[in-house]
Amino acid sequence: MNRAIRRLSIASLVLFVLLMVNVNYLQVFRVNSLASEPYNSRIFSEQLKNQRGEIIAAGDSGQPDLVIAKSKQVKGGFYKRVYPAGREYAPVTGYDSILATTSPFGQTGIEKAENKYLTGTAPSLAVYNLKGLFTGKPKQGASVYLTISPKAQAAAYSALVTMGKPAAAVAIDPRTGAILAMVSYPSFNPNAYTPINSGKVAKNDKRLRSDPADPLLNRAINDTFPPGSTFKLITSSAAFKTGKVANQSSTISAPQFYRLPGSHSTLANDAGAPCGNGNPTILFALTVSCNTAFAKLGVTVGGDPLHSMAAAYGFNNPNLTIPLPVSASAYPALTDRAQIALSAIGQFNDTETPLQEAMVAAAIANGGTMMRPYLVAQIKAPDQSVVQSAQPAVYANPISAAQAGYLTDMMKSVTQDPNGTAYATAGPPATSILIAGKTGTAQNGVNNSHLDDAVFTCFAPADNPKIAVGVIVKGGGFGADAAAPIALKIIQAYLGLH
Repeated sequence: MNRAIRRLSIASLVLFVLLMVNVNYLQVFRVNSLASEPYNSRIFSEQLKNQRGEIIAAGDSGQPDLVIAKSKQVKGGFYKRVYPAGREYAPVTGYDSILATTSPFGQTGIEKAENKYLTGTAPSLAVYNLKGLFTGKPKQGASVYLTISPKAQAAAYSALVTMGKPAAAVAIDPRTGAILAMVSYPSFNPNAYTPINSGKVAKNDKRLRSDPADPLLNRAINDTFPPGSTFKLITSSAAFKTGKVANQSSTISAPQFYRLPGSHSTLANDAGAPCGNGNPTILFALTVSCNTAFAKLGVTVGGDPLHSMAAAYGFNNPNLTIPLPVSASAYPALTDRAQIALSAIGQFNDTETPLQEAMVAAAIANGGTMMRPYLVAQIKAPDQSVVQSAQPAVYANPISAAQAGYLTDMMKSVTQDPNGTAYATAGPPATSILIAGKTGTAQNGVNNSHLDDAVFTCFAPADNPKIAVGVIVKGGGFGADAAAPIALKIIQAYLGLH
């Protein structure tokens, strides 16, 4: 009998010890991860009672900050999310919907990426939360201050709405990598996800997800398009890097018609026009955007150097976050010379996000140094103490300062030379701002020019760059006509010039 009791006692003791170990493990080591579990009903109830932190656009120096997401107390003492700027900032804020049908903690955008700070569960906020235990105040989340410029964001959104086609625009400070604007159209109203009514949220969610215009898609960072002739900047970079072309004044071969190597297909310039005298400078070839010149140059440079240069500019990276996850822009590894020729002018299987467009221009503007793009400037606790502050960091150095200078001269010629493809819409007839840019009119598989995607990448002022912009308009037609005017409006708003 004693032996049986002893065994039972030992077994009970072991179980008790295991229980204590598990409880301590959960309370000490798993506290934050459990707080983030989507089906944690206790946290679900708690978060309705706590005030989530604000999201603030604070990118305009000397101007008032703009609150773009906040919590409002409603009947029953609960808090619901409110988005004062709605559709304009939806690609940035995303939404926070505790009652979303996809999960009890349905979140996107900054609401998801910075959730631990906004809810106040981040370890760095532990001291502040401890104070709340003694004061009896409910937990309050930290405020997230973004790099977004309200002036640039408003101009970008207004321009895309006026255009009325699926499109996106991104603006970056080339000196730091701070994202000044990030707009996607068509957009959605994130307030559709905030009612404390699951049936209403479910109805709104179903409507948005079944909309063929796909308003929930953030086209700025999660949709990719053919870059078209803007890719000629990367082809030029590779030519300079490999020494195949010495500088912007070097001449390159540019036949009026170019038969793709090993193919029966022939490539021509726009409207079949010649490219100067057939041996123009690379500056002139970019100014008028000769297809034959850059397709032939791409073959001369080779597939591997083009692939390496595209990667150096940020293509083929599935791990970029801003902190929102960014879909990878793609440049394939090629050995077929006909495919290399087409890819060198931004066709074949090349694809990129509007963010990538802006990153290319920003790298050139910053003397060949690409800064890592980022959205969050600071995070502040409810007592306004700084919890986290962004530190600009180098992302890559795809080209030298001298090579960036060659490309800058070439891009300035695109807008300043009367023959340039963007002269009428981003040059002297349109603005006094000196813009360095490159147009693109990208075939998207539809054999009809008015359905081509319009692309424009640029920076300004060209001799003292403060903003770089990438714009892509799906089905917009010519880049100079559809995308360049949008970029110009963003630049004018940000610089305070017209």
